[in-house]
Amino acid sequence: MKFKEAVTYDDMLMVPQYSDITSRSEVDISSNLGHRNFSLPIIASPMDTVSEAEMAMAMDKAGGLAVLHRYNSIAEQQDMAMQVNGQVAAAIGVTGDYLERAEAIIAAGVDILCIDVAHGHHILMKKALETLRDEYDNNIYIIAGNVCTLEGINDVSDWGADAVRCNIGGGSICSTRTVTGHGLPGLQTIFDCARTDREVSIIADGGIKTSGDIVKALAAGADFVMCGSLLAGTTESPGEVVTSPGNGFRGFPVKEYRGMASKDAQLDWRNKSSTPEGVASYIPYKGSVKDILKDLEGGIRSGFSYTGARNLKELQHKVEWARQTSAGTQESGTHILNTNNARRK
Repeated sequence: MKFKEAVTYDDMLMVPQYSDITSRSEVDISSNLGHRNFSLPIIASPMDTVSEAEMAMAMDKAGGLAVLHRYNSIAEQQDMAMQVNGQVAAAIGVTGDYLERAEAIIAAGVDILCIDVAHGHHILMKKALETLRDEYDNNIYIIAGNVCTLEGINDVSDWGADAVRCNIGGGSICSTRTVTGHGLPGLQTIFDCARTDREVSIIADGGIKTSGDIVKALAAGADFVMCGSLLAGTTESPGEVVTSPGNGFRGFPVKEYRGMASKDAQLDWRNKSSTPEGVASYIPYKGSVKDILKDLEGGIRSGFSYTGARNLKELQHKVEWARQTSAGTQESGTHILNTNNARRK
């Protein structure tokens, strides 16, 4: 039996190349969803501890996008959408009230829908996409997912999706791979899905920890990245700042961060729980998301410049990859903190 080798973000590095870029301001990191141009290729994930109206407004101001989560009533989600004076997307499911929810948020001015399910290469996704296209034709832009294979992105595109979220089980608080044994590492997913010949945008979703990971995802073929943990714990994310009761951050200010398939989340939004495929936890309070986004943008621009790329198309054309060893992975971080010589304060 032959096994597929699969790599993730920590396994790979991009090889620096000659660059004539003298300032990061020369780099254009923008990307498009249909006719909509975004100066920052980052999308905030549709999670109830990440994306509500305040996050959506902050993402729009920064040049990115947020997807309003669906773990609330139709009226509450519609009200969130109406609070946002700018570009915003909103999530729906594939069963239950998804058509009524779509109608309500479209009436609120939303023209980007995100069909939000864990396993998007599925008959229910096919039916939902076909139904929405019959109802709205091409008057709305549809993001769908998640998938992790070339066959998955091709099928979901053929069923009617304009953009597809790619990765299964890679999120920092997702346990799908552990619980089900299924998934693929995040960077491999993008390598595979980028082989599509469909006119579809690729959104790398899950496993992204740093601005360097964002650059890797974009270089591998993604048009956008979707982030949860990088944006959670900020002033603009939902929830209150509390003092951590746990051992990890005891005594420090934190905010709740949870997977939407965690037991806590399931009990809150549907009053029952099936086998969890995520966890609930706390994340350190980070301050305003605008500062996080500014740092991420700077890192992305620097990443483009190391390849000598002035835009996304050039990055994807010029990139050269190297597989690093486990020792190389350790060396890539601030490894002085792992030695006995590190100064302690």
